[in-house]
Amino acid sequence: MEQAIAKAGALIEAMEYIRRFHDKIVVVKLGGSVLDDMALQKKLLTDIAFMATVGIRPIIVHGGGKAITKAMNDAGLEPVWVQGRRYTDERTLTIAEYTLVHKTNTPICDMLRELGCDSMGLHSLSSCVLTGETLRLQGENGRKIDLGLVGQVTEVNGQLLKTLCAAETIPVIAPIAKDKAGGRLNVNADTAAGKVAAAVQAEKLVMVSDTHGILTDMKNPQSRVSSLDENQIKEMISAGIITDAMFPKVEACLTALDAGVKKAHIIDGRIEHSLLLEIYTDKGIGTQIIKN
Repeated sequence: MEQAIAKAGALIEAMEYIRRFHDKIVVVKLGGSVLDDMALQKKLLTDIAFMATVGIRPIIVHGGGKAITKAMNDAGLEPVWVQGRRYTDERTLTIAEYTLVHKTNTPICDMLRELGCDSMGLHSLSSCVLTGETLRLQGENGRKIDLGLVGQVTEVNGQLLKTLCAAETIPVIAPIAKDKAGGRLNVNADTAAGKVAAAVQAEKLVMVSDTHGILTDMKNPQSRVSSLDENQIKEMISAGIITDAMFPKVEACLTALDAGVKKAHIIDGRIEHSLLLEIYTDKGIGTQIIKN
């Protein structure tokens, strides 16, 4: 009886949030071990299917870096990293594209359909919603560093994404962009998610990864900060607290907020129902980032 009453209480708590976010777009970026563990992935996609069922309009952007590295190793290629980014030549891009589309995007779409949701894969082999230009990093003495076929997102087809959401179809976006000439570019999935959220004026951006949120001490999982504003984030970047893999996630959140997205969240996808807990409960479970 107590368990049943607790469930009813949770539903009542969720009701306010269900009403508030009905017909609102929420961009969810999936990355990290979520994409390697099919059981974990199914649990998260079940949460996303629940969101769609109660009227939220989710958009998924996914990564796939670990799978690409494995596919390259299987093909006898050693990844080359430049300032934390994968150098991408034609062969690497072909492997990345195949892996992202056939090993990650298509299975996500198939699983969503099994869960009763319409979905559409959006990538360089179908309708591509990301337009990009070649990325050059700043090197020493003002020199530009060549990363090959690595790009940065310059435009997002927000109109197509909004149309799909209005039709109750979940867009699933792979991080491959096309340039103005129709060429393909490998883009950072975190950055792409921030640009997508900005383009559709999403209610929320949720970055799902392998971290509990933003920590003040990387060695102490208990040091998670539940809420931060833009100024606090910038202070933590300056202090060297936010670095490495967390930096593009936070940068994507700031991009979204600057475009009018109300809140951004960084959560640990390994925690069961973390996505629903962050959206539908008062306390949440990760770190929310808000405007000043």
